[in-house]
Amino acid sequence: MQKVKIPKTIDPVKVAKQRLAYEGIVELNKLSRLEKLVQDEVGEVQVKIHCKYDAQERLAIYGNANTSVTLTCQRCNGDIGLDLEIDLAYAAIAAGKSSDHLPDYYEVVELNEEGEVDLHQLIEDELILAIPIVPMHEESTCRYSEEPLSFGEIDEQDDKPNPFEILKQLKKNS
Repeated sequence: MQKVKIPKTIDPVKVAKQRLAYEGIVELNKLSRLEKLVQDEVGEVQVKIHCKYDAQERLAIYGNANTSVTLTCQRCNGDIGLDLEIDLAYAAIAAGKSSDHLPDYYEVVELNEEGEVDLHQLIEDELILAIPIVPMHEESTCRYSEEPLSFGEIDEQDDKPNPFEILKQLKKNS
């Protein structure tokens, strides 16, 4: 199957009216904020997106995305593979409009001046939120050891004079 690149922006009104659906990839190097958090230099995010009007005639964007990334384990500093899977349910509103009337199962996304939504940013935001705050291996599989880590050797030098010896002498003399 040919890998189709997901467009950076879409007009959700047009997509909903034409009943279009997008299924393809977003390259990881297009998601600069996410790329800074992961160790992978290359990769791709599998994405499925469609827009439609719900039963109350609200413009909604639905979809899902998944990818595999490599992070640094915060316990042992080793590599940890992580599969990220997200589901999207957004209500698209015009910039500056109130979103108080929307149900809780929708997140809000504002349309830009051209009436479009930045899909790459939307997907990137959700994937960043899906990353654990402190990524770690399971404790049983982590290479962390209880031995103290040291870098180099500490020289023991007993021949240095004690800087407080002078104070000790002054105290005896007074």
